[in-house]
Amino acid sequence: MFKWLLVIAVVVLGYVWWRHQRHQAMHDRAAERARHAAGRPTPSQPDTMVRCRHCGVHVPAADAVRGGLGPYCCDEHRHLAEG
Repeated sequence: MFKWLLVIAVVVLGYVWWRHQRHQAMHDRAAERARHAAGRPTPSQPDTMVRCRHCGVHVPAADAVRGGLGPYCCDEHRHLAEG
């Protein structure tokens, strides 16, 4: 009888130790990911592209030159197209 109680106690203690180690490893991985994420910039959304009304080149909307007829890739093309 004592032999079986000892076997059960060893199995239960081994299971508890294994669960603790597994939980600790998951916690360490989450902390590592958080450290890496804090150091890395978050990926941003891609810029919207617009087409130059004069030459047809696509440029990011944030870099486009706005004119009365639409977006342009540079001031020179805006002046050429709009006079």
